Amino acid sequence: MKYYSTNGKSAPASLKDAVIRGLAPDRGLYMPERIVPMPKGFFADMAEMDFKEIALAVARNFFGEDIEEKALERIVRDTLSFDTPAVKVTDRIHSLELFHGPTLAFKDVGARFMARLLAYFNEGESRTVNVLVATSGDTGSAVANGFLGVEGVRVFVLYPKGRVSPIQECQFTTLGQNITALEIDGSFDDCQALVKSAFMDEELRERMFLTSANSINVARFLPQSFYYFHGVAQMKKKGLGDNLVVCVPSGNFGNICSALFGVRMGLPVKRMIAANNRNDVFFQYLRTGVYSPRPSIPTLANAMDVGDPSNFARIIDLYKGDWNAIRSFISGATVDDSTILSTIRECHERNGYILDPHGACGFRALEDSLEDGENGLFCETAHPAKFKDTVEKATLEEIAIPERLATFMKGEKKSVPLSKDYGALRDFLQDVNG
Repeated sequence: MKYYSTNGKSAPASLKDAVIRGLAPDRGLYMPERIVPMPKGFFADMAEMDFKEIALAVARNFFGEDIEEKALERIVRDTLSFDTPAVKVTDRIHSLELFHGPTLAFKDVGARFMARLLAYFNEGESRTVNVLVATSGDTGSAVANGFLGVEGVRVFVLYPKGRVSPIQECQFTTLGQNITALEIDGSFDDCQALVKSAFMDEELRERMFLTSANSINVARFLPQSFYYFHGVAQMKKKGLGDNLVVCVPSGNFGNICSALFGVRMGLPVKRMIAANNRNDVFFQYLRTGVYSPRPSIPTLANAMDVGDPSNFARIIDLYKGDWNAIRSFISGATVDDSTILSTIRECHERNGYILDPHGACGFRALEDSLEDGENGLFCETAHPAKFKDTVEKATLEEIAIPERLATFMKGEKKSVPLSKDYGALRDFLQDVNG
């Protein structure tokens, strides 16, 4: 399988090159040259398949031409060595809980898959691959823990000072080993711009074998589609698979992009909703047809605080720039902080179910737009304890911290403060690389 750039000015790349480069030389995002539909028999049987069986079948469609079968089986098995994501009932709609990985966030699957795939491609090489990742919250912790101890790989996590929750920060600043946390004096958009600038620095990129573990990397975002096949299978098992509407809390749009790939592969989804917080660039695009990036605004749903979502380019590419086609299948919603708090409170009172701020955006958007005869599935992307202060303010109840999170909080914070100037990052990376 070859991968082309969304900007159309770079030569097609192999999967290996696309993963190691992260971003195409023309600054575009890599896309597979074709999306292969799943066999019809797969959808007939999927309700009886477990998560790993579903994931392996989907992974074969994406990566089977480029990875040996036994190696792919091992990568999928190692990636999914945690509890199966649950589908739970609220009152009118269902929650697809994506936070059962090691860091209790949905990004664990993509990060762990990419770590193992990169190790597979780097096996036998004498080089060290350096991974840069910008985070507004859970990406950093998922990537750091997914790559922790992976031989031949070094990770640099760039995060905005004061704009991630304390628990999230602990998950990537206390690890040490091959993980370095860089505390940037700026926003997530500044962090993301620094990563992109590093990739465009040809001299630095070649010297350090730089790649990205953000959702701009095909190995990060494509495996997230496993969740949607599993979620649809569970809804079918409950007899609720018809007229299915799926709502995804969206920041950098890698998660919903992976779901759209699943739809192109045959997933029976009627329509999708992209739920934004106050950073509603995509919502405004759906209304006007004009894409106008702007600086991000800090909100309670911090992992969605993105003012220029990278994966917008992939959505445009999937739909060949057809605005009407995009909005005929994807609707939008925007949820402010006060509504996030009231939604957490109301859902808890009515259903005994505790949402995190990002899941609250998804729940509210779906509840407000679900029509008669439709079944709803929204993504609960992180454990509510990761946003303890916010959730406790809404529910007026103490939230227990799972042991996995409590362990991170016992570690010592180790981070390197840097300005948002690219020269500071470049100098630091050069010093590290000797």
